[in-house]
Amino acid sequence: MDIATIIGIVAGAGLIIAAILMGSGLGAFIDVPSVLVVIGGSVAAMLIAFPLDRVIGSIKIALKAFFSPKTSPEEIIEKVVGLAVKARKESIIALEKEEIDDPFLAKGIRLVVDGTAPSLVQAILKTEIGFMKQRHLSGQKVFKTLGALGPAFGMIGTLIGLVQMLQNLSDPGSIGPSMAVALLTTFYGAVLANLIAIPIAEKLGGKSAEEVLMMEVVIQGVLSILEGDNPIIVRSKLEAFLSPNLRQTQQEEA
Repeated sequence: MDIATIIGIVAGAGLIIAAILMGSGLGAFIDVPSVLVVIGGSVAAMLIAFPLDRVIGSIKIALKAFFSPKTSPEEIIEKVVGLAVKARKESIIALEKEEIDDPFLAKGIRLVVDGTAPSLVQAILKTEIGFMKQRHLSGQKVFKTLGALGPAFGMIGTLIGLVQMLQNLSDPGSIGPSMAVALLTTFYGAVLANLIAIPIAEKLGGKSAEEVLMMEVVIQGVLSILEGDNPIIVRSKLEAFLSPNLRQTQQEEA
C-alpha cells in the first residue's frame, strides 16, 4: 500500500473542508447541477477522446497509484545474484528448475537456459520494456486529459451560471446566490484536476519509472549470468542502478 497517495488525498480533502467550515457550512458548496457539468462533462469528453475500454481500464490503472511494487530493486538484485551463484556452482541449465516469482526475470532466465544469443535476449527483453512503457503512458494520458478537462468544464459551468444570472438582473436578491453557484463549477473543476487527476498521473509516471528500473536491472543481470560473470561482478553491475544510499545499505546487508 502506498501510504503517501492516501495521506495526500485525505489531507488535501481535509484541508479544503476545514477551510470551508471555518467560513461557512458545507451546504453552500454542494450544488448538483455544477457536479453534473464538471464530472459528467469531463467523462463525456473523455469518451470522445478515448475508446470506452481504455476509459474503463484507467480505473484499474489508477489503483497502481495506491499500491507499492511487490518487488523492490534490492530484492531483484539479491535474486539475480543468487541465480548467478547457482549458475556458477552448477550450470546455467540448473536454473531451469529454479522457482522465480517475477515474470520478467523468469522469461529472461528461460531465454538464457534455452541458449539464446545475448544480443537476442537483450532485444527481446528491451522490446517488452518498450511496449510496457507505451501501455503505461496510455494510462497516464487518460488522467492528464482529465486534469485538463476538469477546469475547462468548470469554466463552462461558470459561463452557464453567469448567463442565468444576467437573465435575472431585475431581481437583485438572486444575483449573489447565482454568482456563488456559477463559481462552484470552477471550484469543482480545480479540485478534480489538482487534487486527483494530475497527481495520480504523476504518481503513475513515477511507478512506471520504478518498474522500468527493475526491468533494466533484470536485463543486466540476465546478460551477466549468460556471460558467466562472477557473482561479485554481477552484484557490482546491478548495484550501479541504485542510489548511493540504497547501494550502501545493500552492501552492508550483503
